[in-house]
Amino acid sequence: MAAPRGPRPRPGVLDIAPYVPGTSALPGAQAVIKLSSNETPFGPSPRALAAYRDAAGALSRYPDGSARPLREAIAAFYGLDAARIVCGAGSDELLNLLATAYLGPGDEAIYSAHGFLVYKIAIMARGATPVAAPETELTADVDAILACVSPRTRLVFIANPNNPTGTYLPFDQVKRLREALPDDVLLVLDAAYAEYVRKNDYESGIELVATSSNTVMTRTFSKLYGLASLRIGWAYCPPAIADALNRIRGPFNVSGPAIAASVAALGDQPWAQTAVEHNEMWRGQLTEALSGIGLGVTPSAANFLLLHFGAANGKSAVAADKFLHERRIILRRVEEYGLPGALRMTIGTEDENRAALDALTAFMRGNGARQ
Repeated sequence: MAAPRGPRPRPGVLDIAPYVPGTSALPGAQAVIKLSSNETPFGPSPRALAAYRDAAGALSRYPDGSARPLREAIAAFYGLDAARIVCGAGSDELLNLLATAYLGPGDEAIYSAHGFLVYKIAIMARGATPVAAPETELTADVDAILACVSPRTRLVFIANPNNPTGTYLPFDQVKRLREALPDDVLLVLDAAYAEYVRKNDYESGIELVATSSNTVMTRTFSKLYGLASLRIGWAYCPPAIADALNRIRGPFNVSGPAIAASVAALGDQPWAQTAVEHNEMWRGQLTEALSGIGLGVTPSAANFLLLHFGAANGKSAVAADKFLHERRIILRRVEEYGLPGALRMTIGTEDENRAALDALTAFMRGNGARQ
């Protein structure tokens, strides 16, 4: 059979498993309860919505090419140097830019075994080799990561807290990792869920970036600030790394409405704090209640819970997912993360949380199950 004609991707591209987001809709016209994408149940701040609408009058104009208003707002809020902040179309773009700048064929990059899927995609897309370090109790293991380091290692990705497990590394462990890595290995701390963490031993990565030349922290406005559809993230970098990213990013990679909405969202901390307090309360209540009906629940520092199902008596994650869909409730299946026996549940509104808890209770007790 003749080989197909036309351009062919370079070797390795077609070996990449594409990212598949969580289910967001179900057949039929009835409303669904979507708890599959770690979105805030409160939506964006009213100030952010107003700023977004106001930006509609300038859609014919290019945005500020460096997202200066947003970088300055972030710098003022956190006490950072705006010149060391790089903004992107979601933190996903920044993770990919870091891979583009620091990885190539023959290189290796490390991530934890159940780490965010984008890491592996970004690594392979640059022709580099992904290396998955084993975890301990679904938590990144510093010693396991260090054992994976080779002369070809150029980058280490750590999600802290991690998606989809919700676990985190205390700051002393992150510092130990940084100190033990070679100086020419870039440590990327993906802190997409940092705002939700309420642990005294946690630090998002700002301190390490400020005191080293080989660490980057990435953040997002998609989660707590409710701007997922606008795709807006930022990275805090050493000056040389910020310079490298600015040389390869798109010249207008962040839209004007996204910049305006993000600045306004950052300025409305009472709205953000309400969402954090709601999450803190329901994270604890749901963990206790779901554990009480026989589910395994991984302790989470983020805005979601990882639920573990046993396969006995049909109480599998697949069966639970089907049962929930019949009740118009969507959680996230995580087989692609190597967790076929689990579902990830976003913490939603009070009504959404209660509905999901009632449905899961019925499933575990075999009440009305259509398996």
